[in-house]
Amino acid sequence: MCYKNIWGGRIAFMFMLLCLLMLSAVPVRASGELPSQISREELLKTSQKILSMPKIEWKETEDIFRISEVGMDWDIGVMVYEPKDVSKIPAGADKKKVGIFLLHGGEGDWRSMENLSRLLIKTYGYKVVNMTYPGRLYLQDPNRNWPGDTYNADGTARTPIWKKDELITPDQYKVVKDVTQRNRYGTRLLAKAKKGTLFYHRMAGWPAAFETGMKEACKRHFPTNEFSIYVHGHSTGGPFVFMLSQRVPNIAGVLAIENSPFGYINEEKHAWSGSLGKIGKYERVSKKRDTRYDPFDELYLRSWRDKARYYGPELLGQEGPKALMRLPMVMEEVLEDWEKGKMEPCFKAEYLVTHNIIGSLKDAAHVTADRMGLSAMDTYKLVNRYVGYTRELSGPGAKPPSPVLFGITKDSRDHSPEVYQEVILPMFAAMNPRPKTHLVHYGAGVHGYMTEEKDLPQGVGPALIQVWHNAFMNGWFTK
Repeated sequence: MCYKNIWGGRIAFMFMLLCLLMLSAVPVRASGELPSQISREELLKTSQKILSMPKIEWKETEDIFRISEVGMDWDIGVMVYEPKDVSKIPAGADKKKVGIFLLHGGEGDWRSMENLSRLLIKTYGYKVVNMTYPGRLYLQDPNRNWPGDTYNADGTARTPIWKKDELITPDQYKVVKDVTQRNRYGTRLLAKAKKGTLFYHRMAGWPAAFETGMKEACKRHFPTNEFSIYVHGHSTGGPFVFMLSQRVPNIAGVLAIENSPFGYINEEKHAWSGSLGKIGKYERVSKKRDTRYDPFDELYLRSWRDKARYYGPELLGQEGPKALMRLPMVMEEVLEDWEKGKMEPCFKAEYLVTHNIIGSLKDAAHVTADRMGLSAMDTYKLVNRYVGYTRELSGPGAKPPSPVLFGITKDSRDHSPEVYQEVILPMFAAMNPRPKTHLVHYGAGVHGYMTEEKDLPQGVGPALIQVWHNAFMNGWFTK
């Protein structure tokens, strides 16, 4: 009996020792800690798990409201997604309800973020406000589909609608061709506003309207004492939500998946990564910094070329150089994609903020001040307000920069791990006070991270929202 007990004890001890050794070999993630990389295999498992979860019943409503800014009225549109039973909106680690403010990028509108909005609401029940840039919403039709093309054979162009039933007429602009950035964009078509027209003054005033519109949307839907807001702006929407994050008191963090940073950091990023390397990722290049200057009175009319400049690098990452062997087919896919997307706005003027074009921002502020008849002191304040959109606020009374949860996809055209390590993260670390940051590298996906690919029907979106959910619940943003 004793003999049996001795060997039983030895076996139990050896089993315990083996378990301890096995546990020591498995990386243990502390509470609130987030992954730095997620492999494709993990993405597949997470996607299947999230997409098979029971769905929460929700409702969608459109909220169109009017603001007054810089002496003009502006109509702002947001789509709101919330549970049918709003008492079921979950609270995060700080005990406040989770609200998510989304902003599209590029030439789009709220539809660019619709899939992400619906994935968030039906999976976790968070309240989501999905905003369209001022002027981008087609207010003349309830379906919000823009008619026709961005440019017509008769020389007319599609122009923003900043106020319902106030349309920009063709006598207020001239369409010009720009080949100065042909290597990156191809030939750009620009609707250049004629000096003194309504179009000219709207183009000078929209930056202030953008700020006020975002702040009002947060105020209307995310009461300060009830919600913590987490903001995400895809691509060129990024600098605007970074700007917003210090101007709304209950914004608790930035969800920075595939978005550009503050304008001055984005400028440095582009100076660092000036050309594509052999494997489709940006490489550091030695070149003289060129100061970009996009006049505030020029509206960029998008075309199939803008689809092509993303299609190429993404195919290079996914298929390699052999993708060029089917170039006719690729061009057909680009043109088909363009045809499907033409009902979205497909124009933009936001480079002033996203690329830190200080001279043009100052010009726009001065034109606005002259129209309003401002004093020298008030003009100075307006100029500083415009210029301040491109960088973090600092000094006495400024809200500290919010924590930032960065994310990049495997085949992103605009975001490489190298540029984050060499430029973006160090520049955030240099801020005073220094914000908390973390970078997650997803092992699949493209710049449009909800884009379907093999075995990933919603791209990296399901894994993305799980990372966000864990960060909210585990207190990453509050520790």
